[in-house]
Amino acid sequence: MSAKNFILFGMFCLGLVVTGCATKVERVGVEEKIDISGTWNDYDAMLVSKEMIDSCLKAPWLTRFETKNNRDPVIIVGHVANRSHEHINAQVFVKYLERELLNSGKVVFVASSQEREDIRAEREDQQKGYTDPETMKKMGEEYGADYILIGSVNSIKDEEKRKSVVFYQVNMELVDLETNTKVWMGQKELKKLIKKPRLSL
Repeated sequence: MSAKNFILFGMFCLGLVVTGCATKVERVGVEEKIDISGTWNDYDAMLVSKEMIDSCLKAPWLTRFETKNNRDPVIIVGHVANRSHEHINAQVFVKYLERELLNSGKVVFVASSQEREDIRAEREDQQKGYTDPETMKKMGEEYGADYILIGSVNSIKDEEKRKSVVFYQVNMELVDLETNTKVWMGQKELKKLIKKPRLSL
């Protein structure tokens, strides 16, 4: 092989290596189930939130409240604690819960405590005389929540060599804010079997 052909062949091989190492990106559906590492992911959060809210809104407490008060209950989503062995962004799960509640059309959903701080600051600013009185929002007109939804994400990991089993248990409770009574409790469990390859980079 001549020197020129050798150089061309080397450049060709180098091109193959570079192409093979290039990052590949493929757009997929948001609701598509994809597990890469086996850890808690967005699909788990979406699945659990749908099942939890569906169970909650089918429980007897809702009919009892509507019959007694002749209106839809007002609900707020409170703290969801991460008690798992992983770093989980609980806020993603909370937003899924909020979306399912709001879109159900069966309850009145109010802003969280953190969101209310921003809203109240804006309302207070409107009282300073710069806002058209006809569009200015009144103080003291907030809806008080009847119930708060709270919960936790827990996990157990069993691991040996290249295999591991991760068990997730999500517990949610709906609590009457006036009496502190729990009117609904839900539990969803997930189990994942993870097998690692013999050789990994």
